Amino acid sequence: MSLQTVLTRRLGLAHPIIQAPLAGGGDTPELVAAVVEAGALGFIGAAYLTPAQIVEAARAVGARTKRPFGINLFAPLPAPEAPPDLRPALERVAPFYTELGLAPPEVPASPRGAFDEQFAAALASGASAFSFTFGMLPAGAREAVKARRMFLIGTATTVDEALALEKAGVDAIVTQGSEAGGHRGTFGGDFDAAMVGTMALVPQVVDAVGVPVIASGGIMDGRGIAAALALGASAVQMGTAFLTCNEAGVPDAYKDAILGAREHDTRMTRAFSGRPARGIINRFMVEVERAGVADTILPFPLQNALTRPIRNAAARQGRAEFLSLWAGQALRLARRQPAADLVARLAAEAEAAVARLAK
Repeated sequence: MSLQTVLTRRLGLAHPIIQAPLAGGGDTPELVAAVVEAGALGFIGAAYLTPAQIVEAARAVGARTKRPFGINLFAPLPAPEAPPDLRPALERVAPFYTELGLAPPEVPASPRGAFDEQFAAALASGASAFSFTFGMLPAGAREAVKARRMFLIGTATTVDEALALEKAGVDAIVTQGSEAGGHRGTFGGDFDAAMVGTMALVPQVVDAVGVPVIASGGIMDGRGIAAALALGASAVQMGTAFLTCNEAGVPDAYKDAILGAREHDTRMTRAFSGRPARGIINRFMVEVERAGVADTILPFPLQNALTRPIRNAAARQGRAEFLSLWAGQALRLARRQPAADLVARLAAEAEAAVARLAK
């Protein structure tokens, strides 16, 4: 038995499973190719890649598989408003720089408008699907995606955001529940108000829009997939489950942290990037956000640039206490295995769950 939906038929998938974009190196070409070869949809998280790196990543995926894959970018954001005095932010992280053997931190450079170049590379990548998060893709970019006949997917954390995406012409909507690991995709209101759980959010979005809905957040096994389909979703998007796969590009210290954590060991933080994201609680998160100093955190993406040297050094040194350990709330269900085995297991578990319910 195979669970087929409007989305699997539209995208030519064997299973209603999407590997979430794992911007920052998690979604290696080996991981993406293994996922798509197993009958699911793999995504390149290209938000932090240069145009040349996007081209190379897509080429590497294409060399390993001829099946469809996707590519993801952050929607372009307004330039952040940095505080007039950046010294408190630098002083807050300076001890971590010293402990990791780094030179003292410098004022992070203001972000340059790289979206247009990244977007052009993504369009030429050969991907069959393009997804975006953090906001609304500009109208011209949406039209360009459509002209390439790429499947367009937006990210919503509320019904109102989903309605806005549908009005903008997306082909499907990822509904990101509050359980999800990584950065929040909220763009239409307050971050705290948009912390709606997956089980509550998915059916409300399904009832509100006419395009396929992709459930995301806290889904780690076939039971979660079956539940999402029962709520009306046409597929699920999973990130944490793929981070512990053999092919994932995150450090072993990160994988070990996921495999050793419990369901209450994650929380929302701005410490690493300046934008709310869910990750495993560690020393850096606690010390940067402790009372009295949390206001020294810079807005995204300045804080992200400021902490990048810390995270890179920590990855080299295997020190999880300084890594941004993005993970969702169902991380107890994570397993270390090849990506193809994970997809096969998820599909079998989902089919078994549906069969049990049918009885």
